[in-house]
Amino acid sequence: MIVTIDTSALLAILLNEEHKPAIIEATKGHELQAPSCLDAEVGNALSAMFKRDRLTLEDAEQVLLQFNEIPIRRTKLRLTEATRLAYTHNIYAYDAYVLDCARQYRSPLLSLDNKLTGIGKELNLTLLEISK
Repeated sequence: MIVTIDTSALLAILLNEEHKPAIIEATKGHELQAPSCLDAEVGNALSAMFKRDRLTLEDAEQVLLQFNEIPIRRTKLRLTEATRLAYTHNIYAYDAYVLDCARQYRSPLLSLDNKLTGIGKELNLTLLEISK
């Protein structure tokens, strides 16, 4: 099975957050995919952590080494469809890209973002639920 993963779930793994074991267990044996903007979104999240003094440059470089080891297929962005989702649900483009990816490929969505999963439910997407 192919699972669409968003940045919140990916960062939980990379930063050793509490959901890491459950995410790894839920995705074991499955292929991961994400929109092609994933790398930019990870970089943006790391830079935001710098601003809040939550991460050092050395830590970020270690995170990026681990990130590059995770096999994730990057999918093409569908700007028209994602823009419609962003407009309709009043969300950022990055979130719309993830939702459209899951919808386009009919794959379960793995996210720790409650707003994103709520919209996923409205769109009748299959969600890969993670429990602690």
